[in-house]
Amino acid sequence: MLKTRILTALVLLAVLLPVLYSNNFTAFAVVATAFFGAAIWETFRLFNPKSGKAVVVAVFWTAAFAWTFFFSGNGASPTFWFAISILLWALRFAPSLKVGLPALDSTANTLLSLTYAVALVGCFAAIVTLFSYSPLYLLSVMAIVWAADIFAYFSGKAFGKRKLAPSISPGKSWEGAIGGGIAVLAIATGVIVFGGNTAGGALSNTFPVRVQASLGWAATYAILILIVAASIVGDLFESQLKRRAGMKDSSNLLPGHGGVLDRIDALVPVLPLAALIGAWL
Repeated sequence: MLKTRILTALVLLAVLLPVLYSNNFTAFAVVATAFFGAAIWETFRLFNPKSGKAVVVAVFWTAAFAWTFFFSGNGASPTFWFAISILLWALRFAPSLKVGLPALDSTANTLLSLTYAVALVGCFAAIVTLFSYSPLYLLSVMAIVWAADIFAYFSGKAFGKRKLAPSISPGKSWEGAIGGGIAVLAIATGVIVFGGNTAGGALSNTFPVRVQASLGWAATYAILILIVAASIVGDLFESQLKRRAGMKDSSNLLPGHGGVLDRIDALVPVLPLAALIGAWL
């Protein structure tokens, strides 16, 4: 399994990094649309595991996404999608971690699937916007989530005692979440202090550096903590969906990793938040 995970990760890097840094927007649009299509297909499978219409619905949503953000030229402002995504997470998805999800065969579940699809649109709209700033800027936001997840895993293994959400994801602990957050703050501090002002400013166009330059240290730390918290909520919400649907992974598209949604679940609430903050800077 570990070998498969590593091989899949290497293949993804071999595809994604050249696309990000090729300065070819068409290639980026194709890859972004493909990943959106996979994620939206997996989403409707999780909400309606017995339905055979997930592919048809996903094709419709993917075509609408591509048209709105890559072809029409007069689609809704990306800021609208960021704002609506953040509101959905704050008012609907995060509370569900406590109150639970509606029954699969219910109107409420259908409405929830549509609102989560809207949140996915907001996530990928944020990817397009953050990429337009620079590939490094996009990767720097993603790196915050990856660092939080990696260090939360090791902190949880070493110190985890109090379960964060035992009925949803028994392996996660408060100690792991705190450890991941501390690691993010430490890494971001190093990037800001040593990366943003070094000769050539190699990391000057990263999210933490730009936030600190505009808002100061206190606001930067608050925003980073909020981002880590949002990533945890995104991860737990997808785990909740999988547990209800009786699925271990959102799909098997990425051998050793599960599905696309399994790789981006924590990014779904984070990227619109980061993009909205970036629009204010």
